[in-house]
Amino acid sequence: MPSQPKPSEESSQPVNIGEAARQSGVSAKMLRHYESLGLLGKVTRTDSGYRLYSPADVHTLRFIKRCRDLGFSMTEIGELVGLWQNKRRASANVKKIAQKHMDELSGRIAAMQAMQRTLSTLLHCCHGDDRPDCPILDDLAGSTQNAT
Repeated sequence: MPSQPKPSEESSQPVNIGEAARQSGVSAKMLRHYESLGLLGKVTRTDSGYRLYSPADVHTLRFIKRCRDLGFSMTEIGELVGLWQNKRRASANVKKIAQKHMDELSGRIAAMQAMQRTLSTLLHCCHGDDRPDCPILDDLAGSTQNAT
């Protein structure tokens, strides 16, 4: 049984969309999407209109995938791709984008931790038995505990 080629063994020739997707770990659908957003630049096409991706295109797709894995927005990815391809860039510009993204992630993490604490408290307050009163539903409805 032939083994899968290692990245270093991959062809230096242009590849079709399926092979580019396989090599980059990005689906063919997302590959087309990234192309439509201009993240890949001009992709070569055959005379019959099929896309051909160069090794540089596949490398860019891997870069984009890594950015997506880290949660960068498409706008941020566009900026990062531009900076990555600009050998005269200032690393301060890259750091600014990454720092802003990390700050946003920290804010979202803090908000999720607050939600987790609230849900934990509500779960603790709910008896979870056959009685109809439920502090979870009361909280979701915005009502306070009913005095009896």
